[in-house]
Amino acid sequence: MLAWMNRESLRETLETGKAVYWSRSRNKIWRKGEESGNEQVVREVRIDCDADVIILQVEQGGNIACHTGRTSCFYRVLEDGHWIETDPVIKDPAEIYHRE
Repeated sequence: MLAWMNRESLRETLETGKAVYWSRSRNKIWRKGEESGNEQVVREVRIDCDADVIILQVEQGGNIACHTGRTSCFYRVLEDGHWIETDPVIKDPAEIYHRE
């Protein structure tokens, strides 16, 4: 998956060993798995040569990283000008997210 981080989310990620991001749509800290239970335990942190991109190697809880209930957010492939869904839904999002 791809997500944003700010200083606070990076600090908390490094302190707790669990992935924490910055939600631009909600304008707040987002602790991966806080609603779904599918936390990401950080195994390794890398930074690129310009020090403007961070890659987290994680252990994905529940084997679901995407809010669509899939292993990956990158489940569509472009074939002959059409987007084809290649990865199955592991769990129905309605069963994962219980919004009131």
